[in-house]
Amino acid sequence: MMKDFEIFDPSADAASAEAPTESKNLEVMRKFSEQYAKRSGTFFCSDKSVTAVVIQGLAEHKDTLGAPLCPCRHYDDKEAEAAQGFWNCPCVPMRERKVCHCMLFLNESDAFVGTDQNISMEEIKEACAGM
Repeated sequence: MMKDFEIFDPSADAASAEAPTESKNLEVMRKFSEQYAKRSGTFFCSDKSVTAVVIQGLAEHKDTLGAPLCPCRHYDDKEAEAAQGFWNCPCVPMRERKVCHCMLFLNESDAFVGTDQNISMEEIKEACAGM
């Protein structure tokens, strides 16, 4: 009696393990960041990889916590912080004083300010590849 065997293809498993899962909120946070920069008169960092990584972090927090909690701070309890709202983007310091700890939204006087208020999905994906 012959048994059926499944053929194991290690390259298929390796490819799926290496493929980063894209946040369902990545495009939402990209659009939000562009709109908020324009509305607040701020600009993205001259190093767009900073912008990309922060947007990726915000999207991941929106996926897991339901809110775009600032990804650049340490929290003992992320769920509690997200529910409280102080550090949800745009955070209270950004809304009140235009101070962004993450360097996502920069004033013209900031040493790291760029000239862009737009970032493409391609720029985000390229900057975050391999993370």
